[in-house]
Amino acid sequence: MVDLHTHSTASDGTCTPSELLRQASELGLTALALTDHDTLDGLEEAQKAAEALGIQFIPGIELEIKHHPGELHLLGLAITEWKDSTLSDFLVEVRSHRNNRNSKMLDLFRDEGIHISEEDLKSAAGGRIIARPHFAKILVERKLAKNIKQAFDRFLGAGQKFYLPKKVMVMEQAIGLIHDAGGYAVIAHPLSLYLSWGKLPVRFKEWKEMGLDGVEAWHSGATENQATRFETVARECGLFVTGGSDYHGANRKDRSLGMGGGNKPVPDELLAAFK
Repeated sequence: MVDLHTHSTASDGTCTPSELLRQASELGLTALALTDHDTLDGLEEAQKAAEALGIQFIPGIELEIKHHPGELHLLGLAITEWKDSTLSDFLVEVRSHRNNRNSKMLDLFRDEGIHISEEDLKSAAGGRIIARPHFAKILVERKLAKNIKQAFDRFLGAGQKFYLPKKVMVMEQAIGLIHDAGGYAVIAHPLSLYLSWGKLPVRFKEWKEMGLDGVEAWHSGATENQATRFETVARECGLFVTGGSDYHGANRKDRSLGMGGGNKPVPDELLAAFK
């Protein structure tokens, strides 16, 4: 059993990279990829923990790509040059934009009589990169939302009053950055694309021409039937297939480490593309 899509406290997960690897070891996983949002900060700690535990570690990242009408996220897997690359340089720009966005969101809340300070956000983030889930956590604590999902549905999601878009890139640029860092570019949770089964192969082929390598067919959010169909389409388009839980720890209790589409263990065979 492996897991090729996980998150740590370096972005919006609740486990440190070391804790994540310990959990993977206790569950008997043979390999794990850390794919935090827009950051490579947790990779070094995770790599050291994996070496100590005897688990194959796959350095990764998750990037948001400009797309309509759904959401397009791209995983960079098996990144080898993550300490010094054009990808790491670009992420410095992303972090600066995120900080500016957070400040503007604070202003929007204040205009509506909801006073959240930068100190409140830092405390909610616990030293991590501040992102929308930390705004959501504060809204839940103040009983302005029942849970994180409602906070996004009512306040923070796309189209809602306090939503501001973050810095995203186009597909070709993102694939180039991932390849420059020595990695493979993989479509994450394809259900979020909101593409019909008829349009899916058309887009997959377009993206393959740009350099796309694979598709995360066996994402935990997909049923077994959906995952099987995604795998079939991906392979027919000449793309390899991966799977992962998209584990966030306590933030998403509906996702279990090592479990992918159809709530089935992610098989070791999906590592073949990286060997």
